[in-house]
Amino acid sequence: MKTGYKNSKLPVFRRVEDLLGRMTRDEKLAQLHLIMNPLEEYEESKRMIRENGVGSFLLYRPVLHLKELNELQRIAAKESRLGIPVLHGRDVIHGFRTIFPIPLGLAATWDKAAIEKSCAIAAKEAMSAGVHWTFAPMVDIARDPRWGRIAESFGEDPYLCSILAAAAVFGIQGKTAKDLAGPEHILACAKHYIGYGAAEGGRDYNTAEISDNTLRNVYLPPFQAAIKAGAATVMAAFHDLNGEPVSGSRYLCTGLLKEECGFEGFIVSDAGSVYNMINQRVARDKSNAGRIAFNAGVDMEMVEGGSCFRNYLGEWIDKGVVSEERLDDAVGRILAVKFRAGLFENPYIDTGSAKRVFFTGYNRGQAKKIAAQSIVLLKNDRDALPLPVKLQKIAVVGPLADKRRALLGSWVLDQKEEDTQTISEAVARACPGAGVTTVSDLLQDDLFIRIKEADAVIAAVGEYHRRSGEHNNVSSLKLAAGQEELIERAALFGKPLVVVVFAGRPLDLSRISRYADALLYAWHPGSLGAAALADILFGKVNPQARCPVSFPSSTGQVPLHYSHKSWGKRKRPPRYLDSPTSPLYPFGYGLSYTRFSYSAIKATPSKIKPREKVTISAKVTNTGTRAGVETVQCYIQDCLTSLTRPARELKGFQKVRLKPGESKKVAFRLGFDELSFVGLDRVRKVEPGTFKAWIGGDSMAGLECEFEVIA
Repeated sequence: MKTGYKNSKLPVFRRVEDLLGRMTRDEKLAQLHLIMNPLEEYEESKRMIRENGVGSFLLYRPVLHLKELNELQRIAAKESRLGIPVLHGRDVIHGFRTIFPIPLGLAATWDKAAIEKSCAIAAKEAMSAGVHWTFAPMVDIARDPRWGRIAESFGEDPYLCSILAAAAVFGIQGKTAKDLAGPEHILACAKHYIGYGAAEGGRDYNTAEISDNTLRNVYLPPFQAAIKAGAATVMAAFHDLNGEPVSGSRYLCTGLLKEECGFEGFIVSDAGSVYNMINQRVARDKSNAGRIAFNAGVDMEMVEGGSCFRNYLGEWIDKGVVSEERLDDAVGRILAVKFRAGLFENPYIDTGSAKRVFFTGYNRGQAKKIAAQSIVLLKNDRDALPLPVKLQKIAVVGPLADKRRALLGSWVLDQKEEDTQTISEAVARACPGAGVTTVSDLLQDDLFIRIKEADAVIAAVGEYHRRSGEHNNVSSLKLAAGQEELIERAALFGKPLVVVVFAGRPLDLSRISRYADALLYAWHPGSLGAAALADILFGKVNPQARCPVSFPSSTGQVPLHYSHKSWGKRKRPPRYLDSPTSPLYPFGYGLSYTRFSYSAIKATPSKIKPREKVTISAKVTNTGTRAGVETVQCYIQDCLTSLTRPARELKGFQKVRLKPGESKKVAFRLGFDELSFVGLDRVRKVEPGTFKAWIGGDSMAGLECEFEVIA
């Protein structure tokens, strides 16, 4: 007869209950342990599994060994007392074998279906390599582009980030319990909880100060959206927030996340964030660090620097400082996730599935399509783009003209660099009749000779992949030395000059934008990024991407975001003496090869009660000569509030495909969720009064109407 916890027909909570009743304390403590690099200490990993089991392994080697991973699971199933499977985690951030644009680039698609698709493909590839759990999506609000991890974010806006966070979770985990337990999906982990993107000075691991009001209205919503979408796990961040290390804050981990937000999965620490409380000087030693974090609500410790949970919590339980109930709660959450993931029924990997799943034609096609959707057209003077395919000579210049790895971005562990085209190769393939010359050296005589001989110049500039991502922060948002000079010198020859910027953050483009005839922002676009770019350059694809962050005019403007508060002196707005205060390119901005106009905005009805809905509508017309996709955006302002609120807030967006001369009515239905905010009493409310609404193509939209909320 089956034991209860092995009976898959029982509800998960019954299986957890039964298994907890059979476990010793040491076996419970072992489930709290996430061990780095099990294959580097392979025999020790086996010993630990046999002895008391292991909660999770972090697979951190570039090549996964499927037979070895299956052997670890066999030992867990057959040689440990209770047969509890091991959870295999790995950083799968924007693709596994098929690399998609970095998350900030994915956010530029403003397309939740594209995000869901990219995450689903990554999950399927990862699962075939033995990965059950990814530490994604990162849903931190990021408003300081000096911070290297802005590359991993969905940008600056809580509404957009929330929509995309939910889409990412659906892509990774699927939408049903059957999806999650199946062979094509893995567990998601919403990170880095919470406020990590507000690190002081844009420096990783640094302190942050965020008022409770801002925390709840700006930084919390994407986590709430991920939880509502079913995110199985949440990662507690490295940093301290308002004087408390997040991994040691009972208010943040238990009070806010588990109790108020109703999070039922488990909280995992970031790598070493429990141990690091010693460095933050709130814990005397590992033992006390473990006690603080565990009582705060962290359930599993990602170990870096020695275990603070497994080695010391037993002593605190004996002393009555850590309760048996808290231990059972944490272990129960971890076991429930393992049951939901189907690991007890299917712990092994099909060692042949990777060959069938990796980098397939379908996956490559989706990567190319989504990369094209992510590339933002920032400038196109005199319709410099698209380039004619009948060009005779094209000069592809700049430091990234012949690079492959730089196009993939940070946090890619399983790609094959040789599968990525260079920009020069993609241009030559897209325009086979042209002579394509590549010069990657900056400011060399040969470079300018080639520019002079060319019919058009494509300059590939920006950042290498190592300049963004974790612990890669910058104090200046200028392009690297020599790149601005290259653009300025190239412009002197009078040839059509197309500048393509590859980067993990919004850079200061104020100088090069003056000289480029056309300016494209490609982020780090992934495995098929060069091919996608070529499709845009030669008009096969009409660009549709929009900025998910504001582009500063200078580094001194940051942190910069569109949803600022109204200033305190009516006739004297905040200013700099040596710089504009407005962004170079605003949030939501992006051009197309056609043009769109807006008219006939209307609020229906003009008066609503707090729990009723209003429809904001407008007519959008393609006034250009090409078919195109417009990302129509709706913003609101609460005109009189008990607390200062943003001057504008995004509350809806739709993609509309229009033929030349075609018009469509676009409508946004706004209700309590869109019009409310959390007050100082921590209650979400809609306050009576006048609201303004705008519909347009970016956050500077000018087409305006009003409606009123009445008591």
